[in-house]
Amino acid sequence: MAIPDDVALADARERARSAETLDELKELLDGFDGCNLKITAKHTVFGDGPKTADLMFIGEAPGRDEDMAGVPFVGRSGQLLNRMLEAIGLEREAVRVTNTVPWRPPGNRAPTLAETQICLPFVQRQIELVRPKIVVCLGSPSAKAILGSAEGILRMRGKWQSYSFDLAADATIPAIAMLHPAYLLRQAAQKRLAWRDLLALKAKLDELR
Repeated sequence: MAIPDDVALADARERARSAETLDELKELLDGFDGCNLKITAKHTVFGDGPKTADLMFIGEAPGRDEDMAGVPFVGRSGQLLNRMLEAIGLEREAVRVTNTVPWRPPGNRAPTLAETQICLPFVQRQIELVRPKIVVCLGSPSAKAILGSAEGILRMRGKWQSYSFDLAADATIPAIAMLHPAYLLRQAAQKRLAWRDLLALKAKLDELR
């Protein structure tokens, strides 16, 4: 039986809000059946990296490699992300990575707006628990979901914004949108823009540290 979106969303919010640790949040997500993407996915791809991290990268959804491994950013785009981090002196092991949607959509299609909204409370709570110094949205879908921006990624990238916690109105984190590594693999000429954004990210991180 299909669960109405409002019921699933209320359930997602209640589960996410009740989690006091990342382990609890993962367990609650594993038991959540309100998103139909879970039916066709092999694994729930929750997040990877330290439980507290200065940087948190958020993509759109797992791909085939991520679905097989149960870990975000392990395919070609993940390897490129690792090289991008290395270029500014960061190790992948030092950052937190996740996606707005934890299950791979069938055929690698984009998640629908409803699917993204139902999963959003879990990634929002993950941000709250990790408490990064900076949130980085990789690609337009992530930036639209997390930052509420209606602009395309090429207009939105490189501009500093604030991410606000739902549960604490005074808690904000610097946030920036960047081009997704998967996009850079298709559009190599845009790597110059990505390099600019990486340098801005490094400068902001140094400033906050």
